[in-house]
Amino acid sequence: MIINNPQLQILENGFLDIDVPPTLDLFEAINELKKQKKMIVLAHYYQEPDIQDVADYIGDSLGLAQKAAETDAEIIVFAGVHFMAETAKILNPNTKVLLPDLNAGCSLADSAPADLFKAFKAKHPDHLVVSYINCSAEIKALSDIICTSGNAEAIINSIPTNQPILFAPDKNLGAYLNKKTGREMLLWNGACMVHEIFSLQKIMQLKVRHPEAKFIAHPECEDAVLNIADFIGSTTQLLKYSSQSNASTFIVGTETGILHKMQQLSPNKTFIPAPPTNSCACSDCPHMKLNTLEKIYVCMQYEQPELTMDENLRLAALQPITRMMEISKKAGLIG
Repeated sequence: MIINNPQLQILENGFLDIDVPPTLDLFEAINELKKQKKMIVLAHYYQEPDIQDVADYIGDSLGLAQKAAETDAEIIVFAGVHFMAETAKILNPNTKVLLPDLNAGCSLADSAPADLFKAFKAKHPDHLVVSYINCSAEIKALSDIICTSGNAEAIINSIPTNQPILFAPDKNLGAYLNKKTGREMLLWNGACMVHEIFSLQKIMQLKVRHPEAKFIAHPECEDAVLNIADFIGSTTQLLKYSSQSNASTFIVGTETGILHKMQQLSPNKTFIPAPPTNSCACSDCPHMKLNTLEKIYVCMQYEQPELTMDENLRLAALQPITRMMEISKKAGLIG
């Protein structure tokens, strides 16, 4: 099919809005395009189950960053959100990076506008800037070291204790790290809309109804929620804990997409999503869920939308990510 003015369509919609034949086997079609075009599909654990099942690699931010840096594919199709695709481009500049829907942003990344953060940083020139990977390329370029929820504690502990630290953009992860490391980092006031919506009262009620259940939570959750957790960790750490634990029931305090992989790894266990403060499906990330199998197929077929980046910005953002990788390897967190 020939598309009239695809760039205009992407500008208006954020994606190519093309009808896919209802009889098309999308799994087969996507796998065929991978072979034909030397593509790799990288997906975050928070994606829809079908997308996870068709992906070549599923992981958290640290694993996805490592995979993006290592791949020899000619095209990376990133089933995630905008900052993740940016990170892939930063690490692999000669590879075409596709994001099925450019509207797939991140509330946490959006909570740190680069101009405001630059001004905030300028007020604290003695502070080393450690930024959570859930931020824009512009914020990465203003940072000294990047971290993920999986390596953040090791990153912070690698910094001399007499060195002041400015941590951005997640205040909840920052507060958790202050507790874990004994530091007093200066925190940017950002947060994830999904992880701030969990209801402490409803989780407590679930724990009463399921006294055998372990409550596991992501460190982006608020402090009051983390205080009642049996285990706190990154998505990969939550998966590992739930699969290796002797417990048979888990209340899961993170985005619901991870339940698919948990159930695959432990089919005989029960996983209950932690409830939000109201009756909405707020523990589903609306940005992550913008990606669909249809959008992935169309973007692979037409190789659009493509994520591009200014080279000066890319090089500036690459330095703190490289430092993160070096520290992670030294700590034995990645190979």
